[in-house]
Amino acid sequence: MAELLPQHPEFLWHNPEPKSSYDVIIVGAGGHGLATAHYLAARHGITNVAVIDKGWLGGGNMARNTTIIRSNYLWDESSLMYETSLKLWEELPEELDYDFLFSQRGVMNLAHHVSEVRDSVRRVKANQLNGVDAEWLTPQEVKEVCPIINISDNIRYPIMGATYQPRAGIAKHDHVAWALARSADAAGIDIIQNTEVTDILVENGRVTGVETTRGKISAGQVALCGAGHSSQLAEMAGVKLPIQSHPLQALVSELFEPVHPTVVMSNHIHVYVSQAHKGELVMGAGIDTYNGFGQRGAFHVIQEQMAAAVELFPIFARAHVLRTWGGIVDTTPDASPIVSKTEVDGLYVNCGWGTGGFKGTPGAGYAMAHTIAHDEPHEINAAFSLERFETGHLIDEHGAAAVAH
Repeated sequence: MAELLPQHPEFLWHNPEPKSSYDVIIVGAGGHGLATAHYLAARHGITNVAVIDKGWLGGGNMARNTTIIRSNYLWDESSLMYETSLKLWEELPEELDYDFLFSQRGVMNLAHHVSEVRDSVRRVKANQLNGVDAEWLTPQEVKEVCPIINISDNIRYPIMGATYQPRAGIAKHDHVAWALARSADAAGIDIIQNTEVTDILVENGRVTGVETTRGKISAGQVALCGAGHSSQLAEMAGVKLPIQSHPLQALVSELFEPVHPTVVMSNHIHVYVSQAHKGELVMGAGIDTYNGFGQRGAFHVIQEQMAAAVELFPIFARAHVLRTWGGIVDTTPDASPIVSKTEVDGLYVNCGWGTGGFKGTPGAGYAMAHTIAHDEPHEINAAFSLERFETGHLIDEHGAAAVAH
């Protein structure tokens, strides 16, 4: 790999005034919006593009996720999408010339009862058939990978084994956003922050632009990458999406010396834990059950999350929580994303990633850019169309996405 830039330039991107028109407008300057912009320029030569965000760049779910990256999903369609994304993750540090601390430390998904063991082994076999690096670990092998975990039989939810993907891992989310933004800006794409889209303009069944807090901006194509706010954005164009938005909570501890070498997830007791590069423990839980757009959650979820984490990792019992926060996740009936054209010509949606949006960042951007450039889906997102909710060709990933990612 070429030597990565060690220094920060005076600026990573500009803050231009919006032009009156663009070829493409991307709504949402998070990971997926910025990745779409990067791949539009890098793969398709399309640079008359604006990325518009009502807040600051990377300040939504991109700043609030727990940075887990993996591709060990059950169904062929999901495996293709997420494995493509993981391969793109492996290329991006060199492609973007930016070290965003991509650490392939592996991800374990624990099994605590017989039916979970059966389903997990099935997923491993399905992954292997699709060329995904997946293994089944016995409790002792779990302990070898993660020495601090408790594999005793005398706990509430004993560990009966785990799936393991060695190539999975984490990355520094802010640095990913900055790297993608720098690439898009260098290609001549405008990143327009602190500008809210208040309406999507449609004439005779075709999108013509957006209305914003800084005036009207025309465009022949508009891509919605608004994550938890996707349903609100699509309704501006008269498109009703089959998604619901929920709060999702996470927290970090104070800083520690390196003690946790991998990422551990437990669907059954709703907790997942990794240790960030600086040393803090990063923990997440399942989504709060109520619908809402608040970037916060309920205390009882954090309490249950902590109880589960301490049972799995007794060494954490005296750790202090440093801060907690919430994001807004958009979920679909089949727990799989929507990366698709819509009934409005020139309007595209990328949403419904639930708790797994970060890992899909490059794959979603790659697929969305292709769909915009050709007005047809790429093979990796063809199955993730809106039409599947009418035809019944669902991609049910509740088992692989039951907690968070």
